[in-house]
Amino acid sequence: MDETIGGRYRLERKLGAGAMAEVWLATDTQLGRLVALKRLRADADPVRFEREAHAVASLSHPNIARLFDYGSEEGRPYMVFEHLPGGTLEDRLATGEPLDDSEAQTIATEIAAGLAHAHERGLVHRDLKPTNILFDEEGRARITDFGIARMSGADTLTEAGTLVGTAAYMSPEQASGGTITPASDVYSFGVIVFRMLTGRLPFESSNAVDLVRRQLYEAPPPITAIRPDAPQELAALAEESLAKEPRERPPDGRALVALLAGAAATTLGGAATQVMPGARTEVMEEPPRRWSPWLVGLIVLALLAIAAAAVAIIATQNNSNSPAPATTPLTPPP
Repeated sequence: MDETIGGRYRLERKLGAGAMAEVWLATDTQLGRLVALKRLRADADPVRFEREAHAVASLSHPNIARLFDYGSEEGRPYMVFEHLPGGTLEDRLATGEPLDDSEAQTIATEIAAGLAHAHERGLVHRDLKPTNILFDEEGRARITDFGIARMSGADTLTEAGTLVGTAAYMSPEQASGGTITPASDVYSFGVIVFRMLTGRLPFESSNAVDLVRRQLYEAPPPITAIRPDAPQELAALAEESLAKEPRERPPDGRALVALLAGAAATTLGGAATQVMPGARTEVMEEPPRRWSPWLVGLIVLALLAIAAAAVAIIATQNNSNSPAPATTPLTPPP
């Protein structure tokens, strides 16, 4: 195909397609770089597409895919994102096996950091799932596809009670058409972490209606029942995130970042761990202790006193051990 969009984006090959849009690998002919171009299907709703563009444009974070450009060609809006060549989290989970614990910890931390940034700006994703987690050339996780996101204070895209999202990762309140909050994304995060640790979903069914029913009424199995050697802190966070009631979960991405910092410290043997949103987890050694100046002064004086005493003792011993001076014998008088 030799089609150029917006006078500069040459379509190379289709990366994927859904009910709303097609995603293409494209070349930005002006800057000479690869990009991902998301183009609205001819029969899709442009309002939802424009909503996603506005949502992503308000975000700037290392764990969220960057939006480069937005436009329209022949009545079809398009968005241009950075190209993320590392594949999706779904690709990594396709084997049905758990991820390595350190990898799961890192990915969970990066997803949480991206969510924290979005939540702080009043944005709820509402469709967080492994196919919407992509990796850049350095292997860093980035959240994508804010197509059904909801901004705080804005009108919802769908009417109350309408089911929006993906059933396997959908929170109970979302499944029942209830109020969506950042805690709804936390539930989806819990499903993702559950799957990373066990290789399977907490609820599995080939029937979407049955899957939604189970999300609403059934408790997920304990992670340790599936995998006894799973890291305890991360497993506990996943299970807490899967609470049926939103108020019983961590409230938002920022809370997840804080809790993950504690989980990382436990996993790494108690070392102090600093987790910054948008950055990979780094182990920080405890700084050396600093002694106060007055304490140092006392120690120096004590050492000087000990040294002086030692010198005095040595001098006394030397005097006592010295040979007596020679004497000249008296010559008797003639």
